[in-house]
Amino acid sequence: MPTYVYRFVDTGETIEVQQSFDDPTLSETTHPRTGATMPVKKVFQPVGVTFRGTGFYKTDSRSSSSSSSKKPSSSAAESSSTPSTSDGAKSDSTSSAAASSSTSSSD
Repeated sequence: MPTYVYRFVDTGETIEVQQSFDDPTLSETTHPRTGATMPVKKVFQPVGVTFRGTGFYKTDSRSSSSSSSKKPSSSAAESSSTPSTSDGAKSDSTSSAAASSSTSSSD
């Protein structure tokens, strides 16, 4: 059963009350010291979650097979388009340099 915190409107004091999820929110309750019925308001507390460790990333919840299948396809596409252009440029310059050197050695 969850514990909720209520604050007395008049005094500002807080109390903890165990209530079921189905129970309605209290609007008034008896003060523990005086015994008088006083109005209360529910106090919303921050969620009790503690993150420990070096960090959390959006890729932590993914399986390794899905992330590894994406990497090769994207890197393969990049590597296949980049080297073909640079290899073609290198082979053209190498062949033209070889042709010019063979022509000058014949003279």
